[in-house]
Parts: sequence; structure tokens; C-alpha cells
Amino acid sequence: MRPLLIRLCVFCLSCAFNASSWAAEDGISLLIYGDSLSASYGIEEDQGWVNLLQTRLNEEQLAVEVINGSVSGETTTGGLARLPAMLDSYEPDIMILELGGNDGLRGLPVNLMRANLVEMIELAQAAGAQVILTGIQIPPNYGPRYTLPFFNTYADLAKKKSLPLVPFLIEGIPQQPELMQNDGIHPRAEAQFMILDNVWPILKPQLDRLL
Repeated sequence: MRPLLIRLCVFCLSCAFNASSWAAEDGISLLIYGDSLSASYGIEEDQGWVNLLQTRLNEEQLAVEVINGSVSGETTTGGLARLPAMLDSYEPDIMILELGGNDGLRGLPVNLMRANLVEMIELAQAAGAQVILTGIQIPPNYGPRYTLPFFNTYADLAKKKSLPLVPFLIEGIPQQPELMQNDGIHPRAEAQFMILDNVWPILKPQLDRLL
């Protein structure tokens, strides 16, 4: 009787191990590739929308690993330089591309930003990742001759590349000064759930297709 019991225990452990392995293989990796808006600038890391996203995914029992590749101050040029190594290291199934804000704040040419975004999109797609693009707006004091082409770049690229688009990552937040940090650029911790809610309706259908 004891040998049979031992064999049954070993069989059950083997099944549990295999189920765990299958779950890991069936899960997907999600790379958030952005700047300070996604890097928890000025707040605790666990308060940022990217960490809140991982928490929501866990609560909904979705097998998704979130990798935060965001760097405060990053431009599209810097992001393009880093991206090949990130893709090699993490092999993401989905990449949320959230870059361009620092290009705008520095007044860099919109055509340069656009070219960098296109190259990053194509690199990620060539590596097998689905790309979700997030739009950014910059303060109106830069003038409409700059701000309008800047903002329109995201919708235009999303259309031409057939990408899901989060129209404006921090939609609904800048209009409420109490939700912004003193610099007027970065949302406070209290606003991070709003950012997540801006991203979630665009992200969730992409996850559903892969899970």
C-alpha cells in the first residue's frame, strides 16, 4: 500500500509541476517603454500606474508579467538606442510605447520624434511584439504651430501602422491642478488610477487575444 501511495504522491507532484510550467508558458510579457510618466517620478514606485496595472492583472488572475522599461527624462532618441537590448532581454508579447514627451518639452523637431517612434514600432514588431501607442500632449505655451503637429503625430502613426492608441495618457488629469505635482507636468499618486483607467480599455482587448 505504501509504495502505491508514494507513486500517487509523485504523480500528483509531477502534474502540479507540469501545470505550473504550462501556466508560465501560456502567460505573456508586457513591456511598458516610456519616460517619467511611467517611471513613478516624484512618487513611490508602488504607487505608479505601472505597478497598479500589475496588481489589477493579478487580481483578475491574468497571467501577465509587466516589465517596466521606463526611464525618467528619456527622449525618443534615447529610447531607440536602448530598445534592441530590451527586446532581446525580455522578448515581450506586447509593448506599450509611451515616449515623446521629453522631445516636446525640449522643443526637438517633430519629424525626428516621428522617425524615432516609427523605428521603435518596427523594431518591436519585428521582434514579435504587438505595439500599443500612447499619445502625449505638451503645454500650450509652446504654441499651436508646434503642439498640434506634435499631438497629431500619435494618431497619424496609429492609423498608418494599424496600432491601438491611448489618445492621451493622462487624459482628465491636467485640468485638475490638485492631481498634478508642483512642476505641473507629472501627476500625483492620487491620479495614477486615472492613468491606469485610460490605458486599460485599450490594453485589455489585446490581452484577451493572446491569453
